[in-house]
Amino acid sequence: METAVYNLKNEKVGTVELPDRVFGAKWNAALVKQVFDAQRANARSPWAHTKTRGEVSGGGKKPWRQKGTGRARHGSTRSPIWVGGGVSHGPRNDKDYSEKVNKKMKRLAVFAVLSKKMKEGEIKVFENFAIEAPKTRVLAPALRNILGMRKDAKKFDVLLVANTGNENLFRASANLTKAKALNADSLNIYDIMNHKNFFMEKGAVATIEKHYKV
Repeated sequence: METAVYNLKNEKVGTVELPDRVFGAKWNAALVKQVFDAQRANARSPWAHTKTRGEVSGGGKKPWRQKGTGRARHGSTRSPIWVGGGVSHGPRNDKDYSEKVNKKMKRLAVFAVLSKKMKEGEIKVFENFAIEAPKTRVLAPALRNILGMRKDAKKFDVLLVANTGNENLFRASANLTKAKALNADSLNIYDIMNHKNFFMEKGAVATIEKHYKV
């Protein structure tokens, strides 16, 4: 399929052919959800952690003798039923939340989301993202103009996909709210779905087609 190519002044400067297998794939909601959930689960770091009776300090001495006191027998003050004792069945930081999804499934899910965005007009191709300095004040006005934002608007909601080595773009976009820059070979379903607009350099098209083979 063919689509227009723009410059950073939002002027049409040409066209580019997009691969149908990437930008014309069928929508697969079940696959997209599975891959999305797996990516979020794999990024999850279990931080909640409780100590068992074997990990809390103290409790080496039997609190009182086994018989003759009239009280219930106890072997340690670190038992879960004692104040200051260990915790039974509490959250542990060794829990593994990761989910396995193979490479083919990930790429097909990415293709499905990109194709849906293409149909909804949320993908735009640019000649390049070359800016003269790695400054937010240089990039922000251009994006506001392209997105039709008000001057006082701060939420850009755009994913900028560069071909390779565009350090100025990465540094300039770092301080923009809801804007993120990625290299064309680092696409992932969460970032694509987390941003409404998908802007990419013309050179990134060939990189995506070459790198993401099913």
